[in-house]
Amino acid sequence: MINATDIRKGMVIKFEDQPYIIVDYEHIAPGNWRAMVQVKMRHLKQKSIRDWRFRSEDRVEQVFVEVTPMEYLYPEGGHFVFMNLATYDQISLSKEIVGDGVKYLKSNTEVMVNYYDGEPISVQLPMTVELKIVQTEPGFKGATVTNVYKQATLETGVVIQVPPFVQQGETIRVDTRDGKYIERVK
Repeated sequence: MINATDIRKGMVIKFEDQPYIIVDYEHIAPGNWRAMVQVKMRHLKQKSIRDWRFRSEDRVEQVFVEVTPMEYLYPEGGHFVFMNLATYDQISLSKEIVGDGVKYLKSNTEVMVNYYDGEPISVQLPMTVELKIVQTEPGFKGATVTNVYKQATLETGVVIQVPPFVQQGETIRVDTRDGKYIERVK
């Protein structure tokens, strides 16, 4: 059993004797009231989405899943093909299983695929990925680190905010948890 405040995105919990995967969560601490955790969770078998609010003192049962290292190969129709690094078997996963991680996937990215009862349920991306900027406005001479940002389109098609000194064609490191720029890669 874990505290409700320890719930994280991608975690599998047992709620009302049913397995759910956490799709999104938010920790809320409203002034003088007690803290709570608002979650959006998907039932693993029925695929239905449910919103629930846990109090901070609530405890939930974490379900342990099998984790398999895999490599992303390519998109195919509305699915994404991954290869098991140990057996070289290939599987095709839907966008629903890959989730928001699809924005940061490029060929040969190593990921962890979570299995529950022999079925793939989610994909864990590395904390950071290195992506090339394919389009952004030109920077200006003398631009240094400031709180002003500009938009940049990355090689996977995702648009993020970057500092003004970052140029088109450069490779940057991006945090896959929140989609934020971390640094330029040399």
